[in-house]
Amino acid sequence: MAIMFPLRRHQLARLSAPGWAPILRRSWDSQALDCLAHWATHQLPLVVTRQSIDATTDGSIALGLPAPALWGRRRLALQVPRTAVLLFDEFPHLAEVRRLLPQPARRAVRDLLGALDACGAKARVFGSYGWQAISGLDHARPESDLDLSVAVEGVAHADAVARVLQSFSSARPRLDGELLFGDGAAVAWREWAQWRAGRTQAVMVKRLDSVSLQRDITWCERAALEELAA
Repeated sequence: MAIMFPLRRHQLARLSAPGWAPILRRSWDSQALDCLAHWATHQLPLVVTRQSIDATTDGSIALGLPAPALWGRRRLALQVPRTAVLLFDEFPHLAEVRRLLPQPARRAVRDLLGALDACGAKARVFGSYGWQAISGLDHARPESDLDLSVAVEGVAHADAVARVLQSFSSARPRLDGELLFGDGAAVAWREWAQWRAGRTQAVMVKRLDSVSLQRDITWCERAALEELAA
């Protein structure tokens, strides 16, 4: 039976063994096939990527695999039927990834976790550090950012979370990532802070199937209403 609940940005998808089989039979080069075979054997997830407008009608899902250093850090794109997905999953929480960070950054992350908790927010880690925590392989580089996805409940909460993120005291890794609103819309938290401070006239809002520039907070209010109605 197809899994029909809505997809979200930075959502992980774990495929079943029958779901992997036709992928591994496709015409890949040897490096890509070796990477995919490792992912299938170790039941590692793929990530939901930008979806085409007709994806909901043809029953397929666009997924990605950002390979670690062992396979040249390639980015592999796959289109799979929904029936291939065994379950959906999430990137790890920031607390789970802290041990992977350079020692000087761990105290700053501890303080950040406390500040996020105080304003009722939880951060998940995607990007290089998130994948390294999942796969146990070498995804992160010395210059890699620490990419966070933080769910927020409207404009005021987004402002509070952005202030907390701005207080991060470690220069390395650089803190980056997104604020994730209840309807799935996401905004880079640095861009949000600039916009809310009046330094830019519009903010880029990313959704699963589109990107738009917004000049007012109407879309944020709509997201909050949809979350309350859910």
